[in-house]
Amino acid sequence: MKTWQELPVGTVQLQDPFFAPRVRTNHERTIPSNLEKCHETGRFDAFRLDWKEGMPNKPHFFWDSDVAKVLEGMAYDLQLNPDPERAAELDRYVDLICSAQQPDGYLNVYFTQIEPENRWKCLRNNHELYCAGHLMEAAVAHYRATGKRTFLDCLCRYADYLTTVFGPGADQCHGYPGHPEIELALCKLADASGNEAYRDLARYFVDQRGQEPLYFIEEARRNKRPEDEVDMSLFQADRPVRDQPGASGHAVRALYLYSGMADVATACDDRELLATCERMWDDIVRHKMYVTGGIGSTSWGERFTYDYDLPNATAYAESCAGISLVLFCHRMLNITGDVRYAETMERGLYNGAISGLSLEGTSFFYANPQVFAENQKSGDGQTVRVRQPWFGCSCCPTNYCRFIPQIGSFAYSSEANTLRVNIPAAAEVHAALGKGPFAVRLEGAYPYDGALAFTVLETPATPCRLAIRIPAWCPHYEASEPGTLEKGYLVFERCWKPGDVIRLTLDMPVQGLHAHPMLEENAGRMVLRRGPLLYCLEGVDNGPMLSSLVIPEHQDFRTEPVAGLPGVMGLTGKAWRESRVDPDALYAPDTPVREETVFHAVPYALWQNRGTSSMLLWVRCA
Repeated sequence: MKTWQELPVGTVQLQDPFFAPRVRTNHERTIPSNLEKCHETGRFDAFRLDWKEGMPNKPHFFWDSDVAKVLEGMAYDLQLNPDPERAAELDRYVDLICSAQQPDGYLNVYFTQIEPENRWKCLRNNHELYCAGHLMEAAVAHYRATGKRTFLDCLCRYADYLTTVFGPGADQCHGYPGHPEIELALCKLADASGNEAYRDLARYFVDQRGQEPLYFIEEARRNKRPEDEVDMSLFQADRPVRDQPGASGHAVRALYLYSGMADVATACDDRELLATCERMWDDIVRHKMYVTGGIGSTSWGERFTYDYDLPNATAYAESCAGISLVLFCHRMLNITGDVRYAETMERGLYNGAISGLSLEGTSFFYANPQVFAENQKSGDGQTVRVRQPWFGCSCCPTNYCRFIPQIGSFAYSSEANTLRVNIPAAAEVHAALGKGPFAVRLEGAYPYDGALAFTVLETPATPCRLAIRIPAWCPHYEASEPGTLEKGYLVFERCWKPGDVIRLTLDMPVQGLHAHPMLEENAGRMVLRRGPLLYCLEGVDNGPMLSSLVIPEHQDFRTEPVAGLPGVMGLTGKAWRESRVDPDALYAPDTPVREETVFHAVPYALWQNRGTSSMLLWVRCA
């Protein structure tokens, strides 16, 4: 079923102005800062299994996943930035984790030390399978990066144990994870180890979910917990996944589940399951996704709610949810080859999935609002005006460690004798095609500029193809030689030779995006888009009361460097600022007075990197 192959981490070296600095900063600051926090909070020490009551840093049941994501990021980073000292450090952490494995294969620091009697007693809430999944992903990444099997073999032993605990047998547990993730991890582990039993278990978890009798209800009864407190839809478990009408429940759990479903559908040639994944994606993009690619509109359950419920000021749009949407779109693009998944993947990558990470790489947003006023508070009473270095639940900071090094693999893929450019970020790319190695260097300043130059570095002796996506937002393009447009990709095919150059220019007009009428609070407003970037207003550039600005939609917008953000290009143009006779009156019959001024807009993903500031994404338009 799978038509395209992702390029392994390390075969794409990004050199663009937007993501390449993030990859460097991840290596230099984000991973080290997360390692420091994991040490500071006791997450690594927990694997020594020597915590006693009264000691600081009592282990928590999701800590294993935090450590695993940082180590997975370290492994990917080693493929981009070989570093013997960092590799040795990673191996020491691997040895520490493996030392905590129990004789039967079980590996979880919390339920080994704190509540051993409750192993597998509450799959709905206790994150055991979720933590196992992230450890598996880290183990596969370590194996791919180093060729060493220590971590991989450890997690294979854990997976072997899991295949005895879970399954359809009369003496097995018929449950599934409250927080999906292990489904996609088991598929990765099967690919790395060659053991198809792991993929069979992934498929069992997918197909068992939501079957009668509902496991989490039965579990609540066994645990003497009120079963009516169990919102099965929050866990995507109120009915079998193939019967789900649309995306529901906790957004991160949903998208990890859908990613695992896509992996199972691919490996098992399950067309019905793939159709379910397509239905989930379609529902999200049409009804439940912020313009930034953010998902999960409310802090209550961190979940999807109902169609078109996408408030701006209280938008939750968790950073992990934005990341998970990109991961799902990447899978669906590779399975189907359908360019619409690339469009949504790009939107998320350049906007909602990256906005939670500061440019210096050491502070983070958990939630990503669409508007922020100086006096605004989040739903829990804490300000969200500044990114934080860590959270009690630090799934988002640790997730960035592993997400950033994979961006090059999202941007490029291959198919038989074709190198595909899904996102034209400048890079040096080495692909193993069916007819031999094909390497190109893409030069350009995308996403700030649409001028691209592809230079062939290495090529097979036989014809092969270079396929470059023409984005849906691009109304016109010019190429240095004719190509064939195939399903959204401009394809050049011939016998290449080193030094051959293809030049392509993508028009990048500024466009105003308007919301569906059901998004009532966005009526009369627009979002400025240029290329893949969405732009917002910040108080640091435009003064207070950003909603007093009215921007004409049809004008000659200009690009300009952003003060205080080296290398970043913003937008500027004409605006009117409205004022009132009595500025303190809550309500008044006076007609606002308009004074012509200019506005300055910055990429939404980069807001609040110059100190505390108000922000507005949906601007009033005329």
